[in-house]
Amino acid sequence: MIDYSRIITVEPGKRSGQPCIRGMRITVYDVLDYLAAGDTPEDILEHFPMLTKEDVQACLSYK
Repeated sequence: MIDYSRIITVEPGKRSGQPCIRGMRITVYDVLDYLAAGDTPEDILEHFPMLTKEDVQACLSYK
């Protein structure tokens, strides 16, 4: 299991306090929306080259 606490960050002033990936402005929900729309993790990594496979996995594990 991934320890997403070091990957998923929440900052009140960033993206209205939504959980983001490593302090970036990409939210967990952004990644999940892409996956729900049919994109693969590889597609997401192509769209967002600053993300890692572990970032995508952390989004899937986030509670």
